[in-house]
Amino acid sequence: MKNWFARLFGAGERQGADVQAPPTAAPSRAAALAPAPEAPDANTEVDAAFFRWLAGAAGGDAPEATERLILDELTRLADSPQRAAQLVPRVPAVIPELLRSLRDDSISNAALSRMVAQDVVLVAEVVREANSSFYRPPSPVKNIEGAVMLLGQNGLRMLLARVAFRPVISMQSGRFAKLVAPQVWMQSEKCALACATLAPHAGATPFEAYLAGLIQNVGLIVAFRLIDQVYNEDVLPRSSAFAAALLGQSRRLAHGIALEWAFPDTVAQAILDAGAPGADAMAGVLATADALAKLRLLVDAGELPHDDALVAAVVTPRLLPCFDSLRPQDA
Repeated sequence: MKNWFARLFGAGERQGADVQAPPTAAPSRAAALAPAPEAPDANTEVDAAFFRWLAGAAGGDAPEATERLILDELTRLADSPQRAAQLVPRVPAVIPELLRSLRDDSISNAALSRMVAQDVVLVAEVVREANSSFYRPPSPVKNIEGAVMLLGQNGLRMLLARVAFRPVISMQSGRFAKLVAPQVWMQSEKCALACATLAPHAGATPFEAYLAGLIQNVGLIVAFRLIDQVYNEDVLPRSSAFAAALLGQSRRLAHGIALEWAFPDTVAQAILDAGAPGADAMAGVLATADALAKLRLLVDAGELPHDDALVAAVVTPRLLPCFDSLRPQDA
């Protein structure tokens, strides 16, 4: 598996340098300039609220010794990225070929269409994306050739990255991993989209920021997979202290897995440094996007009112257009 993702996404700076944000509802330049909310305490509250929502009815009080057992096991796993990477599945075989082809500027849309057509699921994804509200085609797109032409190489590249990571995060077994996987994947999609939207205004590479938004939750899924292996009780600990420690270890896990899979160093480092004082532009973008995506899900699920003080603390007026663009497409 090592170096596979380097070939898949391209680790060089040139491959991502010309990738633009996907055509979403674009925020104004003023709306996207802040690389991270200036409220670390608010971000901690967002993480705690998001974790309680993930735990749902399975969450509850647990002895401190239980929390310590889980966190100690997570620490040991974070020190072994190769073992951690084995807890998540591989991706469809056609996608590496497609993404390598997208690094070739001379490849034709017809050739891309033929490669996409090898995978029926991928065909459906590409056509669905082309007909989404992000692209707003004047008439419905009904074939793969029209969809590829509308998305363009940059749009197709981001779509393929998303398709590649969906099974890595969303297709899980085990009590707790299966419980949280759908919500974790939704957050990953929204976080990646916000990353790509905010990145150009912070001087970060949009596609690399998009990848950081997708992969950061791989560590969280691995954490829940481990919990399913080492913990047999019915109640998932959900104290704020436990949530903060687990999410911190999840970042370490994601950082290690990103390096194990030969992602660009900038992507891996952004995952590790997100929210840290003095972090670089991409880490700041990721911290902001992560908080926006979590709050979007909490508001849409009715866990927080849209005018809640926590929402106001993170979603500043200049970030509001980006936050609004993360609403479900049918909202």
